[in-house]
Amino acid sequence: MSIQDIIEGKKQWRAHLARIKALPPDYQIVYKEMQKYLFKVGPVSLSDDSLLPGIVDFFEEGAADGKGVLELIGTDVAAFCDDLIKDSPTYADTYQESISAEPGTPGT
Repeated sequence: MSIQDIIEGKKQWRAHLARIKALPPDYQIVYKEMQKYLFKVGPVSLSDDSLLPGIVDFFEEGAADGKGVLELIGTDVAAFCDDLIKDSPTYADTYQESISAEPGTPGT
């Protein structure tokens, strides 16, 4: 990764944060909770730079339509996040597969 890639990544992240700050306050709160949850769960797709911006796109559309954030996602933020990533492997899954594949590991 070059210094230019790092600079470009920071620019993209700052633009992403500016989009979040432009959302209504209730959307911002829910987004931050979703982000915390997804960072803890660790889906591999989180690092491909499409999941979080996709959520912001979804929220921007909902806000533009005058809907409340809970109308869009329901009252259970974790369940909504789990549904978003249900087919995505997590880093824990990847790690578990790697240690299961090692020769001499019990259970292989």
